Amino acid sequence: MSPETAPRPPLPPFSLNDAVKKVRMAEDAWNTRTPGKVALAYTPDTRWRNRDTFLTGRAEVEQFLTAKWEKEKDYRLIKEIWAHDGTRIAVRFCYEWHDETGQWFRAHGNENWEFDDMGFMAVRHASINDVAIAEADRKFRWPQGPRPAEHPGLTDLGL
Repeated sequence: MSPETAPRPPLPPFSLNDAVKKVRMAEDAWNTRTPGKVALAYTPDTRWRNRDTFLTGRAEVEQFLTAKWEKEKDYRLIKEIWAHDGTRIAVRFCYEWHDETGQWFRAHGNENWEFDDMGFMAVRHASINDVAIAEADRKFRWPQGPRPAEHPGLTDLGL
């Protein structure tokens, strides 16, 4: 099987531990900022709403993520499970990034995910708000890539 068709465990129905693992796997993938790799976690016909943008399919997701990470420089993300049930997981998240002028932002958001039987995300709804912050107020300062295991999560950071 290819990565595009092989099951992506953990598979639904999700236990709490499975859901927490799925959330961390998504966070780690997004922190690579590799659009092609991230897009493989979604069904070929995935449906997304990201803020005011509606996407269908892996190709659109990959294009969207490519443009996103060209704009959102030095992106670092933390996701935290909010709830889960069967094939669905609700997540809250924050990420920090800066624009081309050096202005830093912290994006606060919520996502609702629905998975198919093979563990691919079929539906993603994301609501996100950006808040300008000073560079000194950043909390996500690990080297580019996945968040280190010892770095605090959102609750521990008071976010």
